[in-house]
Amino acid sequence: MNSTQLYQHLKELSGKFEITVIEQNFRKTGVNAKSGLCKIKDEQFFIMDKHLAIREKVEVLADCIRNLPLDDIYVMPAIRKYLDQA
Repeated sequence: MNSTQLYQHLKELSGKFEITVIEQNFRKTGVNAKSGLCKIKDEQFFIMDKHLAIREKVEVLADCIRNLPLDDIYVMPAIRKYLDQA
């Protein structure tokens, strides 16, 4: 599975937890911001810096997902293996 496919599957997995992944241009803000999970009016968003390399996007999103309760939902074996590696 390539990085683009892995990223897409991680975004879909985030959706199972009602986390919406949004890519934003952080350079326009002029603020030194980092990608991460946030809550706005009872909705969860993972705001991703759209200028990160795809491999970095995968790593950042996977770090967030690793902290979620994954035991009771179906996760593709390749995705679960990736998440268990770190």
